[in-house]
Amino acid sequence: MKQALRDLAALVARVGVGGIFFANGWTKLEDGLKATGVKFLQQGAPAPGAWATVTMLTELIGGALLIAGLAVSITGLVLFAEALAVFLVAPPLNPISMNELILLGAASLLLAVVGAGRVSVDHMVVIRRRETEAANEFAADSEADRVIASLREPDKSPAPDPKESPVSATEDTAPHPRPRAQKRDTTQAEDPAPAPGDTLVAGRKKPTPRTRRPAAD
Repeated sequence: MKQALRDLAALVARVGVGGIFFANGWTKLEDGLKATGVKFLQQGAPAPGAWATVTMLTELIGGALLIAGLAVSITGLVLFAEALAVFLVAPPLNPISMNELILLGAASLLLAVVGAGRVSVDHMVVIRRRETEAANEFAADSEADRVIASLREPDKSPAPDPKESPVSATEDTAPHPRPRAQKRDTTQAEDPAPAPGDTLVAGRKKPTPRTRRPAAD
């Protein structure tokens, strides 16, 4: 709300001050440079023709720029300098015109410091410039991100998920058939059980010595 009131007050001040300056310059233009120079000569101004030309152009152009709100900071300073120069070099003979000149100079200086407000050409130009700068910065950031992404390794694999148990590359996960039990070779003959009276020597059976029968007489 306060900002809206400031913008409205700045607009009213610009139109009022710029309108008065523009009207004074238009009056000088209608009267002609010679008649305006004669008035400055009566007021004791040196080079009245040059003063008439400079003040007429300053008031016409400066008043129009002030109303439009274009380059208000510079325009306000120029109009303030013009009013101060007229006040010092060729003060008006009419006291009302003197008061008017002081008010116009003070208002021009105030507008130069405060600004034109948002209802002005200056504000529109500033907004577009800021939007352009923001768009350029965004484009530069996007280009930098693309360059950084292109410099990264393309084959870089993402980090493994800790929730999943990684499988070693050397671990053989293929199913293997269970080894079959070797069949016992039944074709080989087993050692016969030792007969009674036989003894085993170093894993072999030793035959029992036979007793000789006595020879017959």
